[in-house]
Amino acid sequence: MADEPQKKPHLSALVGHTNGLTKPASLAATATRAAGGGGGGGGATASSKKLVIKNFRERPKLPDNYTQDTWQKLHEAVGAIQSSISIKYNLEELYQAVENLCSYKVSATLYKQLRQVCEEHVKAQILQFREYPFVMHRNSLDSLLFLKKINKCWQDHCRQMIMIRSIFLFLDRTYVLQNSMLPSIWDMGLELFRNHIISDKQVQTKTIDGILLLIERERNGEAVDRSLLRSLLSMLSDLQQVYKESFEHRFLEETNCLYAAEGQRLMQEREVPEYLHHVNKRLEEEGDRVITYLDHSTQKPLIACVEKQLLGEHLSAILQKGLDNLLDENRISDLTQTYQLFSRVKGGQQILLQHWSEYIKNFGTTIVVNPEKDKDMVQELLDFKDKVDHIIEVCFQKNEKFINLMKESFETFINKRPNKPAELIAKYVDSKLRAGNKEATDEELERILDKIMIIFRFIHGKDVFEAFYKKDLAKRLLVGKSASVDAEKSMLSKLKHECGAAFTSKLEGMFKDMELSKDVMVQFKQYMQNQSDPGNIDLTVNILTMGYWPTYTPMEVHLNSEMIKLQEVFKTFYLGKHSGRKLQWQTTLGHAVLKAEFKEGKKEFQVSLFQTLVLLMFNEGDEFIFEEIKMATGVEDSELRRTLQSLACGKARVLIKNPKGKDVEDGDKFIFNGDFKHKLFRIKINQIQMKETVEEQVSTTERVFQDRQYQIDAAIVRIMKMRKTLGHNLLVSELYNQLKFPVKPGDLKKRIESLIDRDYMERDKDNPNQYHYVA
Repeated sequence: MADEPQKKPHLSALVGHTNGLTKPASLAATATRAAGGGGGGGGATASSKKLVIKNFRERPKLPDNYTQDTWQKLHEAVGAIQSSISIKYNLEELYQAVENLCSYKVSATLYKQLRQVCEEHVKAQILQFREYPFVMHRNSLDSLLFLKKINKCWQDHCRQMIMIRSIFLFLDRTYVLQNSMLPSIWDMGLELFRNHIISDKQVQTKTIDGILLLIERERNGEAVDRSLLRSLLSMLSDLQQVYKESFEHRFLEETNCLYAAEGQRLMQEREVPEYLHHVNKRLEEEGDRVITYLDHSTQKPLIACVEKQLLGEHLSAILQKGLDNLLDENRISDLTQTYQLFSRVKGGQQILLQHWSEYIKNFGTTIVVNPEKDKDMVQELLDFKDKVDHIIEVCFQKNEKFINLMKESFETFINKRPNKPAELIAKYVDSKLRAGNKEATDEELERILDKIMIIFRFIHGKDVFEAFYKKDLAKRLLVGKSASVDAEKSMLSKLKHECGAAFTSKLEGMFKDMELSKDVMVQFKQYMQNQSDPGNIDLTVNILTMGYWPTYTPMEVHLNSEMIKLQEVFKTFYLGKHSGRKLQWQTTLGHAVLKAEFKEGKKEFQVSLFQTLVLLMFNEGDEFIFEEIKMATGVEDSELRRTLQSLACGKARVLIKNPKGKDVEDGDKFIFNGDFKHKLFRIKINQIQMKETVEEQVSTTERVFQDRQYQIDAAIVRIMKMRKTLGHNLLVSELYNQLKFPVKPGDLKKRIESLIDRDYMERDKDNPNQYHYVA
């Protein structure tokens, strides 16, 4: 049998006092026996004796009167803390004493005794507050003194409970922690303070009245002790429901009344920007109050109360009183503030949107419907659009709702006056694309065209724009007055992108005609060089495809023999290359360069064909009367009068009119001005026939309406051919979907009647609102 190794006993020697207790005699005896047993082995061969350690036969006892003496010490220490005097005993000793008592099941008694001592002390504190009158004058010092007293009492109580808890910490962390029904020592202190001091009706009323008075004074601009407020409100928060039930409810009620009255008063007294600035200031102040001394849970209802009373109750009044002025004067910072404040209130943005829309419609309508503003209408629209875009970007934070409503509002007001805005936009584009427009570089011109396209999108009658744009484009191309081919083509591509290829096909055809005409003229010049009599006049012809260009009324005039001869030569040349085509000369679009001799020397005139015919007459004589000129040239009466005005009444007076006057009357005599002087060698005499007359405007508009009727007819026939039978309302609905211009139900009815009369369709015999297609 192998030797069993000797086991070493694991012992802890307990020397002196254990936790402040005297060591029992039995403990010493046990330790001695253990030592003797360990040394009894005679050697390796002898059997070793096992060491057995047993529990105490009886638990160590507390000395007599230990509990009572120890509590006396603790009671004295608590009393010293509550009286703010020095404690006789060492704090560590006191802590150890509590631990000893807890170890010997005295915890329940100890907790109860401690609570009793604390309760008696707190009850005694209430007496110091009885000396203050129950009803205090709101402006008296009593209120402030009372608050300071209650605050000192609270601060002392907190400090005392922290000290007491540090001594009784073992009790707090063992016995109290294991009993969920018992409040911790700190919570017990709060409960006692709440039950015996703050729950006292008089004390609570005075405290909350005093706090509310201080807050009211601060709101009125007075300086108050914020640390006092912070401490007192922190006290109410710590005392659980006291803050919510007793303070917050009254505080919010008073805040509500204050701002309700203030809102009503200031809305009468102040202008909108000042009022909004005040609202913002109030919101910042209340936010600061929450950060500084109010409980965080009050923030939401407090701010909501201020917003409701200063903003929510006056939303419409604020906007009616001041929004138009802010927008008229472009007050960016005030508008930004308006948007930010209105965004805080329920329904605020919606009502701001409505007023925003109304403003745009009203302002825009004044620009569009007033005929006196037609000259500047487009520029004013562009400026107005820039202004509202800037406001949306800077003030309204690029809010999509404001952007979309702005577009709808523009579309509404710009179409209140049908056709005219479309016509004026076309003319504005013409003014920018015409040669001589030196106000813009290529980049600026491109930006202007982009802006115009935005306005163009809002227009319903885009066909009106097309008609006038085409007419102006024709003038620019035929007279060579286009500022930049690149800009022209850029505008064309923008229109194509916006309205589709069908919209710009004719406009593109016009450019194509001009390029083909250049090629034809190169060939014609070579053809003329091979002629036996090339002539003295250098002829340039633009061949226009009739379907692409505006409709021009042909005017028969009396050309001189050389011009007629040249026309015939060109006709022979062109028809020889393109048989089957028909040429129609448009005299209203012709222009020429004339050489003239005066006493001062030679000059050149850049003039229209009609001006040319009149001036050529003065090679035959020095003076003619109106009727003679009319007979010789064959120019239509009103056109001739305008032509003579340009030659005898303008800046460059090549002819002298007798009698003098601006208007050309029958019988007026025109004399060649041999003394004509001008600083330039080549003089351009304004081409009166290129200026648009009222008749031309009316005829262009009428042509648009005529085209619309054809489009309506075609659309009706298309729909009926597909559907065969259709009710009136469904047909009208389909037409609205297909037609790209505004049309009235009455006009559609007329077109339907016209098609019935022409046997394209027929009414149902039993139901007059039903139509059948006639194949």
